[in-house]
Amino acid sequence: MKLTILGGGGFRVPLVYGALLADHGEGRVTEVVLHDLDDRRLRAVSRVLAEQAEGVPGAPVVSATTDLDEALRGAAFVFSAIRVGGLQGRAADERIALAAGVLGQETVGAGGIAYGLRTVPVAVDIARRVARLAPDAWVINFTNPAGLVTEAMARHLGDRVIGICDSPVGLGRRIARVLGADPKHAFVDYVGLNHLGWVRALRVAGRDELPRLLGDPALLGSFEEGRLFGADWLRSLGAIPNEYLHYYYFNRETVRAYQRAERTRGAFLCDQQARFYAEAADPGVSALRAWDRTRAEREATYMAENRESAGAGEREEEDLSGGYEKVALALMRAIARDERTTLILNVRNRSTLHVLDADAVVEVPCLVDAGGAHPLAADPLPGHATGLVCAVKEVERQVLSAAESGSRATAVKAFALHPLVDSVNLARRLVDEYAAAHPGLGYLK
Repeated sequence: MKLTILGGGGFRVPLVYGALLADHGEGRVTEVVLHDLDDRRLRAVSRVLAEQAEGVPGAPVVSATTDLDEALRGAAFVFSAIRVGGLQGRAADERIALAAGVLGQETVGAGGIAYGLRTVPVAVDIARRVARLAPDAWVINFTNPAGLVTEAMARHLGDRVIGICDSPVGLGRRIARVLGADPKHAFVDYVGLNHLGWVRALRVAGRDELPRLLGDPALLGSFEEGRLFGADWLRSLGAIPNEYLHYYYFNRETVRAYQRAERTRGAFLCDQQARFYAEAADPGVSALRAWDRTRAEREATYMAENRESAGAGEREEEDLSGGYEKVALALMRAIARDERTTLILNVRNRSTLHVLDADAVVEVPCLVDAGGAHPLAADPLPGHATGLVCAVKEVERQVLSAAESGSRATAVKAFALHPLVDSVNLARRLVDEYAAAHPGLGYLK
């Protein structure tokens, strides 16, 4: 079975390959094709994967190409993890927004809109090519902003594109751990959009254990989200938010923390990964060891400014191992082998959340089998979440419309409607500055 990885020169590709190496079941992936626009990055990641495969019997065969059509032909699964504009683009997104006094995070607020505007046209082109060259393939989308990009691709691929994210998995795992439950046997009632969701219940043997957590200040203060948001706020919500909601609930403090930082997250990763790719190009250096060192530093510094502003301390060791590669593998196995499982995924809403239309991509628990991902029935959104989810979904729709029409006015509307952008005039300024910084936004007229 052939898996094509778009963004195959990306830093996190070895996580996916590592998960594949541990899979010895029937119908497993036997061929991995890496596609990237940067041949140098492809060579570096290929070296890491070759070291990972040493001594592993039956390791999937790896090849690399810069030809997208060649990469897609014959694929059973397509894993999309592209970054349009590279990390330099992310750093520019952050810098421009922070200079204007608003958040520049790559998936939330002004930075997320800028990233979406330049990514959606590329993602749509990929979706059209998949439909033409690999019509039976399943596309697993990890490209950010994941919900928005999945919705753009779904307009051409229908339910054969499924978005994944490791945030809900990590959140559910942390809640289960602090409650002394086995995450494998806990059902996480999670609902919302990508990077905008809440855990409303955690059921073990049919019993909701979340009230026990919310009622115990010591337990609430013993895990990352409890320290990040504060026990009082979590009890007020009656739910545990995804970590990305810290950007909304504590926006002023977070923007100040990011403005005080020596450099933005994008600038840090840009410098860090430049060092890794240079090191991995040296034939006298172990590319795998270089990658391991870089990954450990990357994970330890994740959302550091948020944790600093909240006084949340360092990340726990158990949360430094990622997780999206496990979601991707579980999803592929469920579809390829009809191994029914439940995963939190980004899929078309159908009738799951009544405040959104059927085609809106939401992030909810899904039953996955050979027929794909089927969202489970869910209770209505809590009142405190409804307005935020609807507002952000409308912003996503304006981004999709701007990308399709090339309308600058629609792009301005997308920025102006976002809850974290507080002025129409600021929205106009952001569109002008992002268009000047990114040649890929030259289509806006």
